[in-house]
Amino acid sequence: MPDIPAVSRRTLVGGALVTGVAAGLGTGTASASAAPSSPTGPTAPTAPTAEHAPPRSRGQKSMADVPFKVHRTVRVGLVGLGNRGHGMASGWAAVPGCTVTAVCDIRAERAGRTADLLVSEGRPRPAEYGGSADAYQRMLRRDDIDLVYIATPWEFHHEQGRAALLAGKHALVELPVATELDELWDLVDTSERTRRHLILSENCNYGRNELAMLKMAHDGLFGEITNGHGGYLHDLRALLFSDTYYTDSWRRLWHTRSTASFYAMHGLGPIAAAMDINRGDRMTVLRATATEPKGLADYRERFVPRSHPSWKETYVNGDLVTCLIDTARGRVIRAEHDVSSPRPYSRINSLAGSRGIFEDYAGVASAGGGRIYVEPDHSGHSWRAFDAYRKEFDHWLWRKIGDDAANNGGHGGMDYVLQWRTVQQMRAGLVPDMDVYDAAIWCSPVPLSVRSLAAGGRPVPVPDFTRGSWVNHRAGLDSRPGEMPPVP
Repeated sequence: MPDIPAVSRRTLVGGALVTGVAAGLGTGTASASAAPSSPTGPTAPTAPTAEHAPPRSRGQKSMADVPFKVHRTVRVGLVGLGNRGHGMASGWAAVPGCTVTAVCDIRAERAGRTADLLVSEGRPRPAEYGGSADAYQRMLRRDDIDLVYIATPWEFHHEQGRAALLAGKHALVELPVATELDELWDLVDTSERTRRHLILSENCNYGRNELAMLKMAHDGLFGEITNGHGGYLHDLRALLFSDTYYTDSWRRLWHTRSTASFYAMHGLGPIAAAMDINRGDRMTVLRATATEPKGLADYRERFVPRSHPSWKETYVNGDLVTCLIDTARGRVIRAEHDVSSPRPYSRINSLAGSRGIFEDYAGVASAGGGRIYVEPDHSGHSWRAFDAYRKEFDHWLWRKIGDDAANNGGHGGMDYVLQWRTVQQMRAGLVPDMDVYDAAIWCSPVPLSVRSLAAGGRPVPVPDFTRGSWVNHRAGLDSRPGEMPPVP
């Protein structure tokens, strides 16, 4: 490919634009001038008032750039052993220098099932906890757990993640880490007080295409980034009405009680990372729209017998919930969620700038699964295959452990890359690629979409969970190559 004059991330993050923005936002909250101006006139929406960050408690400090203490071996406790938690157990045990010491589920038989699996793979049998709602609390009293992996239904994530931090453990929590703004703030504050990391288990941030897109953006291939699209578009109707897949139908029941954009983080996280959200830019304003909730009721009408308990339910969550998010640097992110419509799977995964655009999951005949158009490489208004670019910009993690990931993890290997990298960071004493501030901001569209929809789609302010440190450039998923420390 021809050389492209670099528009590097250092130039974009450290230039006068950010300096000017920082001058208006140094307190850690968005000023009115930080948000794009609204149209004038009697019917024009007004800019939302900035939501001020609650003050830190005395002695409470930021967790940004705080490294893990070095762990010779990472000892993991698993909480929640349904489809996701049970499926991740083997990957944890396969990472060099990692061992699963305890497993927990309210259904004790699931703890036994996961323990049996690990033994069948030649691993030590973990301690088993279950049989009651507080079984995880008993597990957290152990002194041989360094990291707690939480894969329970959404409504338990805040409580269990917080408990893990208070017990002196680091926590890796499946998404979303919490569903309310006060819960997100509580996790941020608890992480800062306990000096323990809480990380969103966002495996898609470690997807091969997503990490290549990140490197391309930070190397200036797209010029100045202006917008990105990400989300979770996945036809889950059959699974939502299954009597066995989601225990007690927990996920379908969320559609009866909330209008939120539940799960857009799978696409939002990688786009936010490529835009350096919390690392030179921040989300300032969110506005949400939603279609009518038609898909689940229609599916039930056609495929679910009248004797099924779902016929007593009324669905209120829109089939497609779209959030438009402004950033302090004038970018726009579109985050979407739709699990109720008949459609092929997509996380959208699109990033655009002044010199080009990348789109993933586009259905083109490309081994990389995406399509691209960047100047001066391309012309003629025709998409090109992503293959050569993915090879050139392949992240070091995939170059190093791609084969192991294919053999040990689900979702195309990204699960294992997440697990391997988490253990490597803890064993080497590194700063985590993703921290509690990323977890909070990526999950904030869950409660913020509810607020915006309740206000007729009007914009609502996005909190600054970093309390002002977002203006500072720091490393994230664009990490330097490193080795897994030798296993003792």
